[in-house]
Amino acid sequence: MNVLIVHAHPERTSLTHRLAEISAEVLKAQGHQVTESDLYAMGWKAVFDAQDFPERANHQRLSFIEESGHAFSNGCQTADVEAEQRKVLDADALILVFPLWWFGMPAIMKGWIDRVWAFGLAYGYKGAGNAYRYGEGGLAGKRALLAVSAGGPAEDYAPRGINGPLEQLLFPITHGTLFFPGMQVLPTFAVYGSGHLDAGRMAETADAWRSRVERLFEDAPIAFRPQNGGDYPDRHVLADHIQPTQSGLTVHIANGDPPCEAQVANFAPARCGRSEGPERRHS
Repeated sequence: MNVLIVHAHPERTSLTHRLAEISAEVLKAQGHQVTESDLYAMGWKAVFDAQDFPERANHQRLSFIEESGHAFSNGCQTADVEAEQRKVLDADALILVFPLWWFGMPAIMKGWIDRVWAFGLAYGYKGAGNAYRYGEGGLAGKRALLAVSAGGPAEDYAPRGINGPLEQLLFPITHGTLFFPGMQVLPTFAVYGSGHLDAGRMAETADAWRSRVERLFEDAPIAFRPQNGGDYPDRHVLADHIQPTQSGLTVHIANGDPPCEAQVANFAPARCGRSEGPERRHS
């Protein structure tokens, strides 16, 4: 199998880099082919702007959907975007490793998504609008796994914690960015208090991450409801008979909340629904 590891942290001694290194070590030992994108080392251009479209379809007004579709379908994207798209398309699985900064991924990784997830590939697939999304699309059949580190304590992300559960904070990434174009997304691997790991906790974290990576092609994905599986009769709104008294993000997961394994790897007390801290920038 081919696996693409994309990671984002400027400090080479960071936990993010260590988790990326462990990923590559484990996968290569299993006989997989590994490709990496170290976004800071690459000097990745994070800003999605007119420079991404060297051959414009419309010089009067910049429409990102129009220009992205034109560039992708006509082979006139920038070289860096094309190279990353080839990595993604060649991969059977994608691992994203990043620190949680202000409740999301670092800007450089968000910029990688913005530029690489082109119209015609990650959305607008086959020129069919939204016909192929949420379980179907240009990246269907691939697996995805997040490894997220945070400086804050797990208590902040308990079911009633002040920051909210991690899997709900990451829903725009797991469900929106990854499941939308068809990827099967595994429960998130989370590390809490990442700025204060002693040698013992670092060893435990490394062992737990090795175990998760070893099971990359075995673990069950989060049971997000597919758009075209019958739960959304009009392809927009969940059917009235499904969890009729509930609303919010978790109704789009067929078996309720994401598996507890998403939060077990934090080495704080293993309580379902725990998650990472967004405010610490040294993870």
